[in-house]
Amino acid sequence: MERVYNFSPGPSMLAMPVLERAQKELLCFGGTGASVMEMSHRSKMYLEIFEEANALLRKLMSIPDDYALLFPQGGATQQFSAAPLNLMTGSGAADYVDSGNFAHLAAAEAKRYGTVNVVGSSREDTYTYVPALDRAAFDPKADYFHITTNNTIYGTRYTALPETGDVPLVADMSSNILSEPYDVRAFGVIYAGAQKNIGPAGLCVLIVRRDLLGKANALCPKLLDWKVLADNDSMYNTPNTFAIYMAKLGFEWLLNLGGVAAMEKINIEKADILYNFLDQSKLFKGTAQKAFRSRMNVTFVTGDEAKDDAFVKQAAKAGLINLKGHRSVGGMRASIYNAMPAEGVTALVNVMKKFELENA
Repeated sequence: MERVYNFSPGPSMLAMPVLERAQKELLCFGGTGASVMEMSHRSKMYLEIFEEANALLRKLMSIPDDYALLFPQGGATQQFSAAPLNLMTGSGAADYVDSGNFAHLAAAEAKRYGTVNVVGSSREDTYTYVPALDRAAFDPKADYFHITTNNTIYGTRYTALPETGDVPLVADMSSNILSEPYDVRAFGVIYAGAQKNIGPAGLCVLIVRRDLLGKANALCPKLLDWKVLADNDSMYNTPNTFAIYMAKLGFEWLLNLGGVAAMEKINIEKADILYNFLDQSKLFKGTAQKAFRSRMNVTFVTGDEAKDDAFVKQAAKAGLINLKGHRSVGGMRASIYNAMPAEGVTALVNVMKKFELENA
C-alpha cells in the first residue's frame, strides 16, 4: 500500500528519512549485533545514542549549560502535575493563561497543589484567540507563570511571549517545539510531548533552568522530581530507550535541513498554502482568528456538519487521513508538523478545491 499523508495531531507522521533509517537499523544497530530495543540503557552502546540525542537537541535549540535537558516518560500531561509539584513550593501560587484545552487542563491540575491565578482566558470564545494579558493581573510573588505556546485543538499560537519579570516562565511547547526558534533563556522551564515534532509517543522533552531544581514538594513522587531526574541523567529508572533513539534520528534529520530557523521558513510556506486557500474559499472557513493562527494545526469548517463529514471521508479516499477535528469542536483540523512535506499540504488544498466545486 502507498503511504498516505497523515494529518494527525499526534501521534503524527514522522519524516521518511527517519523511518527508513530506523527500518534499516531495526534488527542490528551499527556493528553491535543488537536492536536498540534490546540494549541495556546503561550499556556503552546505548549511552552513545543517548548522549548524541542530548547533544543534538542542545545544538538545535541552543540550550545553555545552566539548563538541564531531561527525557522523562509520560508525555506532556504528566508535567501538568510535575510543574506545580516541583515549583509551587514558595508562595504556593502560580499564574496560568487559559488559551486552549491543554492549557485549561494544566491549570485544573495545578489547582490540586496550590493557588492558581488565571490571568487571561479565551475559553468563553471557544479559544479562537490567545487572550490579551494585563500585567497588573500578574502575581509578582507567583512561583511560576504557565503558558501553552501552541493550542493543538483550536489552532492558535502565541505570537509574543508574556513579560513575567523575575517569575519563571513555564511553557508547554508540545505542538510547536522545533518548528520555530525560541530563546531558551526566556523560560525557566520548557516541556513537550514527543509525538508531534520529535518522535514516537511516550517520551517527553524537559528543559529546566538548574536553579529551579531541588524545590520539589516533599510529597512529590521520585519520578516526577526534576532534580532526581537531573542527578541521574534521566535514568533513575529505565527511560524510553527506543523513543529517545527515534528522537535522535529526528534531530539529525532536522539539522540536515538547516536547523530550526530553516524549518520555520518551510513551516510558514506550508501554512500559507493552506491559509491562502481558506481566505478565498467559498465553502471552507478557518476558525482561529487570523492574528493568532497556528502554523502547526489549521482548523476549518464548512458550516455544515454533514459536509464536514463528507469531506473527511473524501479526503481519506484520496490518501489524506486524520483530518477530522477534535470531538469537542468538530469540523476539520490539518496538523502540518515539521514532517509534513509541502506536497502533502498542496494535495490537501487540491482535494478541498475539488470538494468545493462539487458542494459549494
